[in-house]
Amino acid sequence: MPAARPRLLYVTDLAYQARGRRYCDEDIHLTSRLRAHFDLALCHPVDAAALMDGFDAVVVRNSGPVLGYRKEYDAFRARALAAGTRVYNPLTGKADMAGKQYLLDLGAAGFPVIPTVDRAEDLDRLPAAERYVVKPKHGADSLGLRIVPGGEVAGLATGDVLIQPCVDFAYEVSFYFVDDDYQYALYAPDPERRWELRPYQATAADLEFARRFIDWNDLGYGIQRVDACRAADGGLLLVELEDVNPYLSLDALPEEARDAFVTAFTASLSRFAQGAPVPARR
Repeated sequence: MPAARPRLLYVTDLAYQARGRRYCDEDIHLTSRLRAHFDLALCHPVDAAALMDGFDAVVVRNSGPVLGYRKEYDAFRARALAAGTRVYNPLTGKADMAGKQYLLDLGAAGFPVIPTVDRAEDLDRLPAAERYVVKPKHGADSLGLRIVPGGEVAGLATGDVLIQPCVDFAYEVSFYFVDDDYQYALYAPDPERRWELRPYQATAADLEFARRFIDWNDLGYGIQRVDACRAADGGLLLVELEDVNPYLSLDALPEEARDAFVTAFTASLSRFAQGAPVPARR
């Protein structure tokens, strides 16, 4: 049975260098708040498998791209699944947690996703473009992403990368959820400055769009970030569904909204660490 104060192993890489952002500041803030409710220990992702026994739950936060420690991450997943360890986010995620094949699958199923293929013979399914985005299926945080001229793209479509047209869009916007509850949205008014974010007032149509992907992923517990772009026709297209360790950009929020998120996160973690059933969908 969990202790009166649940014991959490909080997995983060405080030294990870992100472009234009300090991931460590976010985790320092979150853990300082969580300590009021949990017995908490921090560890680097490569040490998680060896240290996770004896905790009521393992919380994976700003641990950096898995590509940097693939072997250790796979060992952590295998051990956690075999032992029935509670991992937050749960290891059943179907989006970035499993690679980026979901962009192809969702597009084929008719979801509003940025056009994506992975084979040269399917390039004619994409809108014509002068430039294309090429990124690894298991990439993250723009690692391995390239923008190439149209004349070069066919030779790169080897099945292990995704090909997308460089589409014109008004802005990128991200919707943040705890469990299946919407928390806040942030957007980048200038497409050239992706991480200069401002609070965004989501409309009912925006939230209907984002919830389609939250419902599809069906995690039950956890933090998810739905990244989208506003296309030329005014509609939203999914860019990414981050369900591994989404950076939250809490520093872009006003204090009241940041506190509301921490409250929701804390409540979710408390239920999860104590083995409470998945909350009913709203």
